[in-house]
Amino acid sequence: MRILYHFWLSPFSRKVRIALYEKGLEVEMVVEKYWDRRQDFLAMNPAGQVPVLTEPDGAVLSDSQAIVEYLEECHPEPNLMGHDPIDRAECRRLIAWFDGKFYNEVSEFLLREKLLKRFMGMGEPRSDLIRAGRENIGYHLDYISYLVERRNYIGGEVFSLADITAAAHISCLDYLGDVPWEHYPGAKEWYARVKSRPSFRAILADHMPGLPPPRHYADLDF
Repeated sequence: MRILYHFWLSPFSRKVRIALYEKGLEVEMVVEKYWDRRQDFLAMNPAGQVPVLTEPDGAVLSDSQAIVEYLEECHPEPNLMGHDPIDRAECRRLIAWFDGKFYNEVSEFLLREKLLKRFMGMGEPRSDLIRAGRENIGYHLDYISYLVERRNYIGGEVFSLADITAAAHISCLDYLGDVPWEHYPGAKEWYARVKSRPSFRAILADHMPGLPPPRHYADLDF
């Protein structure tokens, strides 16, 4: 059986979860509290980070981008990267944007300070970093709005891993109530379409112990 070791509000885990569902692949989900540095988990991924995917043949894969590109090669339908080199290059560019720039400027601040410090016993959250994350998110939501004014989805005319990656990050912050949708209608319309896909149902059903999401989180007409 295929197994995905993940954490509920890890955007990198969510990226792989959505991709697996889009590919129609069955998987057993195992929540991994990766900060515990469990020895069996470290044996699979010495970096100590989720997600980690184990295949039925015993193969072990880590790093969200390595995993989704592996899935794309082994299970090419539906295509989630684009059919020509330009489309695939643009998809990879936007994946790198959200996994890199967006994570460093927004996700990391808000998730670490508001969530992970609580679970990892790392002390009080820093209000300056929370404020920085909340200020930075507007720039990225403006960019999403700019893209979808010119394309059907952020990477082009069809749904792709670019949308999956962006939505994985944004969904984690939406769970925390930190996305100011009222100021970014273009980004909101795009996200409403993405979260309405069947592959998002399990994401919207996530409930962190002791930290429920806001009421609008699972609402498809939010």
